[in-house]
Amino acid sequence: MRILQIVPSISLVYGGPSQMVVGLSEALAKAGVEVTILTTDSNGDTGQTPLDVPLNVPIAQDGYEICYFRCSPFRRYKFSLDLLKWLSRHHQDYDLAHIHALFSPVSSAAARVARSHHLPYILRPLGTLDPADLQKKRLLKTLYAAFLERPNLAGAAAIHFTSDQEAKVSERFGVVTRDLVLPLGVKLPKPAATDIRAKFGIPALRPMLLFMSRIDPKKGLDLLIPALETLIAEDQEFQFVLAGGNPQNPDYETKIRDRIRHSPLNAHTTIVGFITGGDKADLLNAADLFVLPSHYENFGIAVAEAMSVGTPVVVSDQVHIWKGIQQAEAGWINACNVSSLTDALRLALSDPHEQQRRGTNAHRYAHENFSWDAIAHQLIREYEHIAKPTLTPPEGQKEP
Repeated sequence: MRILQIVPSISLVYGGPSQMVVGLSEALAKAGVEVTILTTDSNGDTGQTPLDVPLNVPIAQDGYEICYFRCSPFRRYKFSLDLLKWLSRHHQDYDLAHIHALFSPVSSAAARVARSHHLPYILRPLGTLDPADLQKKRLLKTLYAAFLERPNLAGAAAIHFTSDQEAKVSERFGVVTRDLVLPLGVKLPKPAATDIRAKFGIPALRPMLLFMSRIDPKKGLDLLIPALETLIAEDQEFQFVLAGGNPQNPDYETKIRDRIRHSPLNAHTTIVGFITGGDKADLLNAADLFVLPSHYENFGIAVAEAMSVGTPVVVSDQVHIWKGIQQAEAGWINACNVSSLTDALRLALSDPHEQQRRGTNAHRYAHENFSWDAIAHQLIREYEHIAKPTLTPPEGQKEP
């Protein structure tokens, strides 16, 4: 079976939702599927240097192939005419396309090309069908959906959601879809095996509370900062580590940094910026608590990564895997308000033994539910069902 994975970019700057395509492709290849990723050389918005990669040729990597294509001059839209031309020429060589991201021009156009050539495709929305997300640039998205995404949804063989809650709340624009609910997997880089606290000047004796995600309004920092300020006023000991960036919205990142700088929280905060590789793994391992109080999150790959190394989590009930975390007693759940988050953090920080117990539960839950190998085998069964041609016997003959 030959499968295309189509995604606007797999650059690290776009975070986990894009990077997961790499982990998925490796697991599929390991299971015997021939996989080709089609993507662009986008590496951030206008002014950012594109990825330094060969273009328009397949590159072998970990058992699969990646084809990068030149991004248009308007880099923030991650559009590539060359990618679409390639898809139009080579569609017949593949059994199915798995297309990642809606409301992204290259993904929307790729779905249309696939449909015009009768290539079955699966769409993964990445949370873009959440009503809260649709409120951003609402008029533009309404028009975009009417002309592009509604026909794409209607023509898709399945819609890949990463949690039951994401599927439940997602808008379909009046289209009836076949939903496929499968979580994302976790594959962390090897630890650098350094003293990560010493490297970043994180006090050794303070409990480490880690936020590691894109610095974006939806991530709940507007709740987290005042909650932590309340705990400081109560003389609660901790060190807040803020890891992440946002090249697409640098003004908001600056606003958050300034907010902390002029707050009592400043003396209890270490800002490390965008982290990857071994340092990322070391920070996740060293943290006593991982916190992500998002206003909406279709999955929360960083949460799954933290759980995979046995770090208990504090997440909002708008992180769509929260029910599994609650049932597994792998962390603490809060409502999307400052008071509830403050209570959850106070409780979590008050008992190191309970942190350890819930961290052990988190590790077990992640191993059982976020294994790429297990997810790949489930997805292969779906691929085979979708890609298998329907055989109709000649008139007058019975099926065997």
